[in-house]
Amino acid sequence: MSNPSNLLVAENSGTPLYVINKSDYATWCEQQSEFAKNWLANTAYKQEGVAIIPDQQGQVYCALMVVESTNAYFACGELIRQLPKAQYLLQAEQDAYEAVAFGWLMGAYQFDRYKQQQTQLPTLAINDQTLVAEAIKQYQATTLVRDLVNTPAADMMPQHLSAVTKQMADEFGASFDEIVGDQLLEQNYPTIHAVGRASCHAPRLLDLQWGDENAPKITLVGKGVCFDSGGLDVKPAAGMRLMKKDMGGSAHVLGLARLIMSFGLNVRLRVLIPAVENAIAGNALRPGDVVTTRKGLTVEIDNTDAEGRLVLCDALDEAMNDKPEMIIDFATLTGAMRVALGTELPGFFATNDATAQAITDAGLGIDDPVWRMPLYQPYKDMLKSDIADMTNCATGPFGGAITAALYLQEFVESGTDWCHFDIMAFNIRALPGRPKGGEAFGVRAVFKHLQQKYA
Repeated sequence: MSNPSNLLVAENSGTPLYVINKSDYATWCEQQSEFAKNWLANTAYKQEGVAIIPDQQGQVYCALMVVESTNAYFACGELIRQLPKAQYLLQAEQDAYEAVAFGWLMGAYQFDRYKQQQTQLPTLAINDQTLVAEAIKQYQATTLVRDLVNTPAADMMPQHLSAVTKQMADEFGASFDEIVGDQLLEQNYPTIHAVGRASCHAPRLLDLQWGDENAPKITLVGKGVCFDSGGLDVKPAAGMRLMKKDMGGSAHVLGLARLIMSFGLNVRLRVLIPAVENAIAGNALRPGDVVTTRKGLTVEIDNTDAEGRLVLCDALDEAMNDKPEMIIDFATLTGAMRVALGTELPGFFATNDATAQAITDAGLGIDDPVWRMPLYQPYKDMLKSDIADMTNCATGPFGGAITAALYLQEFVESGTDWCHFDIMAFNIRALPGRPKGGEAFGVRAVFKHLQQKYA
């Protein structure tokens, strides 16, 4: 992947790159030379997208990008790949700098770990050191999420996820610990162990902690199912094809943690990642088995493919030990949420109305939309078991995202400010700045809220 410091620089030199709103095009055009006006007219420029205007010697005089809104964060998501390699100096309204810089960098992303050739890309200069530094931090967090999700399961098993988390802890001076294999039973994390025990890759609970111990406690929990076969309730081939992405929740909390630490928010951060492979073997969890969770609640396994909530429930119970001010979890949890909202709009559940509204508003301002879903308590009846305290999923097909959230809520103490994000973590179509593959959904929205609260 390209070094972002080579793609975006804090300088005041380069070929002029004008980024303007479509509504301002006529005014801008009137201020240009006759040569430029004629060039645009004779090349049938349609007042949208990119135009490259030469000088009379045939060299690039300036570049133009016309968009509906310069404040849209992905409006310039294809721009970096549409210009010749050179350094360009941004000419735009100053309130658009942040969005343009973000879109420019996002357009540079390509998952090239397994590719031999890398594309040479142009550089954008913006005469604002702070803005450039912050845009690069956003890029690094988003691309971390994308890279982790895109990495094939063979190279992203629990031990690999552990190594990534430890490396990030070392980078920011955080502490790191993990509980591995049968230690999970010894230290009472039975559902994490139950889901992961059939794999040759030992299950584990990753634990990163950072920040002033006296600062407000924020705990992030991420589902780290590094590959999901479905267990004995095995998925069909089509359903298994993208299951390298089932650790997308862990990728999201690591990306969010990176933002929190790189921006130095005044919080005591804890990141908990139950990392497992849901595999098939003679000791795999069976439909009909009953497991006792860390909290002590017994759970009858209705379906072994509803494993994400099982690993999360032990981690959420552990998170409650610190009595944090806020718990936020991310998980690729249910297909039901994708049916409800599609793949590009992440749904979330929240116990605090003010927090839910603040995150929603923050996301709308930076083109990272999220949609609140209801914790509809009457649906808890769908989780009743005849032989245990509850089942791990409802038997019927309806309201699956809600019943999954209600299952998790059983492990969060009443009164806790808790948000649960049920995400796709994957783009199934290419959009400007958002190629097919792993994607961060809701990370920037949540960070913006935390930044406004704890900067």
